Amino acid sequence: MEKKKCDSSQDCPSCGQSATCSEDEKKAHQDKMVQETLSKIQYKIMVMSGKGGVGKSTVAANLAVSLARMGREVGILDADVHGPNIPKMLGLDQEKMMGTPEGMIPISLYPNLKVLSMAFLLPNADSPVVWRGPLKHNVFQQFLGEVEWGNLDYLIVDLPPGTGDEPLSIAHLIGEVDGAVVVTTPQEVALLDSRKAISFSRLIHVPVIGIVENMSGFKCPHCGKEIDLFKIGGGEKAAKELRVPFLGRIPLEPAIVTNCDDGKPFVAERPGSPAARAFQQITERIEEFVKHRGN
Repeated sequence: MEKKKCDSSQDCPSCGQSATCSEDEKKAHQDKMVQETLSKIQYKIMVMSGKGGVGKSTVAANLAVSLARMGREVGILDADVHGPNIPKMLGLDQEKMMGTPEGMIPISLYPNLKVLSMAFLLPNADSPVVWRGPLKHNVFQQFLGEVEWGNLDYLIVDLPPGTGDEPLSIAHLIGEVDGAVVVTTPQEVALLDSRKAISFSRLIHVPVIGIVENMSGFKCPHCGKEIDLFKIGGGEKAAKELRVPFLGRIPLEPAIVTNCDDGKPFVAERPGSPAARAFQQITERIEEFVKHRGN
């Protein structure tokens, strides 16, 4: 796979040429390519969670599709190199990424939605990625600097759960992230970890756009009664205590699971459902936040 070439007149290993420049010069070229890519992206948003199992990737995928359905130019970067699930959720799990002399080409779902994931580079879905932190940082640098994202309104970065190498690397490479969306479920165990995610965002100077309370309530399909399987309201309470916006609740709907497994974006398949309407409202609040902050 050929790499995007920088405009240096000197041969450089970061461009796939002969190793004639120093490590500092190589790093400078790589940083320059990242900055050239980011200069074409208006808003960069990280989707985080303090722990796994809260539906963070589901939220990230449906937010990206919601923005695309609103006519925005959107990219989604699946930054979970050890468990890349975004392609499966979007029905792209059989796709493989192509390389050109100008750089790698992300996979398109719609004309205005581009997707990039480690899953596109693996030989098969069962292949594990056994990497330490520095290797992950290097691949993120390639995903940001050597991929033809083009002009985007939004880049949504779906991070793995927790507060480790990946969010640190992404925040360092982007330099100025426009905001973080923290996904949680209402029960106390999830809320404890979501608080850590918010503290982490503040520590690395990333604005917290707000908290999304996922799997919040379930309506019985037989009697229509609301059932609080995982409690309700915990995310909103945490948002008030931590003084961050509460973006909204997404009810638990079996169709979300079915659509994700089938690779059909839920908000596109069932736009009139309560959960899809919740996704839409959350998307609009996120857009309002970043545009207000940008102004």
